[in-house]
Amino acid sequence: MPTETVDELAAIRAEALRGPGDRATEAQHAKGKLTARERIALLLDAGSFKEVEQLRRHRATGFGLEAKKPYTDGVITGWGTVEGRTVFVYAHDFRIFGGALGEAHATKIHKIMDMAISAGAPLVSLNDGAGARIQEGVSALAGYGGIFQRNTRASGVIPQISVMLGPCAGGAAYSPALTDFVFMVRETSQMFITGPDVVKAVTGEEITQNGLGGADVHAETSGVAHFAYDDEETCIAEVRYLIGMLPSNNRENPPVVPSDDPADRRGDVLLDLVPADGNRPYDMHKVIEELVDDGDFLEVHERWATNIICALARLDGHVVGVVGSQPLSYAGVLDIHSSEKGARFVQFCDAFNIPLVTLVDVPGFLPGVDQEHGGIIRHGAKLLYAYCNATVPRISLILRKAYGGAYIVMDSTSIGADLSYAWPTNEIAVMGAEGAANVIFRREIAASDDPEAMRGQLVKEYKAELMHPYYAAERGLVDDVVDPAETRHLLIRSLDMLRLKHADLPSRKHGNQPA
Repeated sequence: MPTETVDELAAIRAEALRGPGDRATEAQHAKGKLTARERIALLLDAGSFKEVEQLRRHRATGFGLEAKKPYTDGVITGWGTVEGRTVFVYAHDFRIFGGALGEAHATKIHKIMDMAISAGAPLVSLNDGAGARIQEGVSALAGYGGIFQRNTRASGVIPQISVMLGPCAGGAAYSPALTDFVFMVRETSQMFITGPDVVKAVTGEEITQNGLGGADVHAETSGVAHFAYDDEETCIAEVRYLIGMLPSNNRENPPVVPSDDPADRRGDVLLDLVPADGNRPYDMHKVIEELVDDGDFLEVHERWATNIICALARLDGHVVGVVGSQPLSYAGVLDIHSSEKGARFVQFCDAFNIPLVTLVDVPGFLPGVDQEHGGIIRHGAKLLYAYCNATVPRISLILRKAYGGAYIVMDSTSIGADLSYAWPTNEIAVMGAEGAANVIFRREIAASDDPEAMRGQLVKEYKAELMHPYYAAERGLVDDVVDPAETRHLLIRSLDMLRLKHADLPSRKHGNQPA
């Protein structure tokens, strides 16, 4: 092969790698943002990236596009490894057309998504784009449609992670919403359907981009973002950590990591951590820390719907999904947002063969006009549906309160939990003793010479008869009442027994889950 031919290839490749030049790179850095290639280098193992269609250029004409045809067309696509496991990636290059999506740009993304689905490997999108390329008209919109269709086809087949590192406006925001996890970086990433200018023109409200769709807004208020970080380096490092806990696809199990934390380690601290008094709060995070390997877990949606905790952790090196009531937030009641949060997490774990451990201390569903009018019935049903539909190993542990419909919804035996355990402090009932006594013995209390004394006596009798710690065990509603200090070992042994669980669902195209 002539040397000049190879030299020409090297020169073209160097131009593609260089991109639009130093000035554009400096402008990107001045905004506190890395370039697309710098981001990919942080995400993937060193030297593992293999780019696809590096030399692709658009074919559009008009509006000056024919004179500007950069290599890559503003998106870098390819695959590499994270801790030695294959991962596919695409990254918008904001330096080229502002990362805006055109026909060639979209076709590259479609191809890498198809490759990820075929290869059965996770897909990470590093988003930093200005939306559809207006100069290419409806072709750009059709490109987004192809992305959405593939996001949906890949759902539950391969893990999909969206990392928001710049603006994402209009229809483009629906792709991250269709993926499994959304990461955002404060100050530099925003997501919204209509921007501040449109909001002001239509409603008269004035708001900044970050105030409308910044990382903190979506991590705390809307629930669109699962994770939010202060800088890109930390954000991308956490993406790598998450990938390390996930299987490559729905046909595999999550990777197992040898643990130095003894499986039979006693948790004596648990004896004092959870107060026997059901009205006293405590932090469920501390319970999770005591149970899982090395106290290490990754909480999902940490700052949204804080009355329920959803986390990925390991028990004896095996990944588990932990769902837990949080008594420190609204006493751990279930409401609209916590039901949605829990349901989505349960569905994800079930799709990717991650066993579920549910820690229950729930006083019921949150009462109120806003909750009822907001649809707590259908939203609560989402969590119920997710658990009922899950075929992965499922273990529930009742630490303290488990009242009413919330007890059923939080993976009770009656909806298919494989094993249900309880601590000696458990109270499983239709409602709290005081409320129950007021309903059952309303007339006796009203007719008494001393209603308060009578109420106190009847509450005590109700507790003794129907709410003692062994009532549920006597009726087979829990499999055992256990010593809190032995919980970790019990969970590990139980999950080991359930490792090869197989469950058949009725033949159907798909269910019709609550809206």
